[in-house]
Amino acid sequence: MAVDPAVIEETRAWLKKASNDLRSAKHALTSDPPLTDTSVFHAEQAAEKALKAFLTFHRVVFRKTHSIEEIGKQCEEIDPSLQEIVDQAVPLTEYATVFRYPGDPDEASLRESNEAVEVAESVCNAILKKLPKEMHPNGSATT
Repeated sequence: MAVDPAVIEETRAWLKKASNDLRSAKHALTSDPPLTDTSVFHAEQAAEKALKAFLTFHRVVFRKTHSIEEIGKQCEEIDPSLQEIVDQAVPLTEYATVFRYPGDPDEASLRESNEAVEVAESVCNAILKKLPKEMHPNGSATT
């Protein structure tokens, strides 16, 4: 079955954004001192956008949300084997807002940031493995 070119383009666009967020999350940790608040934010964004790419490919409408649990459940309805990776990613949801505004805690720990990046990378890779290579923004199965 041929995939609609518009679906391919939109899926790739989500995956490209996810890839850029993952790169940003990693790069923020190379700063001196590491920008842990920025890193965890981009880790959450990478996981969220990868899941939204999966939904886009499968033509599933999703609402505008940062809830990885919500969009993850939609992904699990399509492919139940994603449950474990979604469960690992759900805690990232809080990073969409925590550390982002004055009055919030200032920083995530370096350990917390590294773990968030690892989880985000796992989500991105899991989603890429579930999609045809033609969807991948750079033609490979890893970000």
